[in-house]
Amino acid sequence: MNSQAPSLLTGAGLGMIRGERVLFREVSVAVRAGDALLLRGANGAGKTTLLRILAGLTRPEAGRVTRAAAHHWVGHREGLKPQETPREHLKLWAQAWGCGAETDSVLTRMGLARPADVAGRYLSAGQRRRTALARLLLEDRPVWLLDEPYTALDADGRKLVDDLIAAHRGKGGAVVAAIHGETGFAASGDLSL
Repeated sequence: MNSQAPSLLTGAGLGMIRGERVLFREVSVAVRAGDALLLRGANGAGKTTLLRILAGLTRPEAGRVTRAAAHHWVGHREGLKPQETPREHLKLWAQAWGCGAETDSVLTRMGLARPADVAGRYLSAGQRRRTALARLLLEDRPVWLLDEPYTALDADGRKLVDDLIAAHRGKGGAVVAAIHGETGFAASGDLSL
């Protein structure tokens, strides 16, 4: 990790309990420009919960999170409505964020130009995943929090994710990703839960 750069996202002494089970305790992370922190562990270990805490979507039982930069959250659910097309989905998010992004170029970059006007219920799981990941390109935010970004993607889709992450890190962005298996990019750190 780049210990010279200021931290974009810090979690200190984080702990979480589900029911009567301790998911994790005393977890600390510091994510800086250019970092790619991988969260690893079995299903149910708390990877998604930790990402949700870092995103501010879930409150930890212990510890605190400091966010020094804006972030994107892409969870394992795509957030695409059955009747919504990829084009409509991206335009809605661009409008909500007030960023005026050029959605057609994002659709093309993500390999979604052909199914851009197909309702979500007719898209493949990979096309729905690409649509969710396309939100990352609508507005430049330094930190990307990604829950299983490779889910449902073929080899071309996985390469696309690797390329997006490499470009983002090259511009000084950082990534925290829950991952099962191997990645096509070099991580700057691994955290096992």
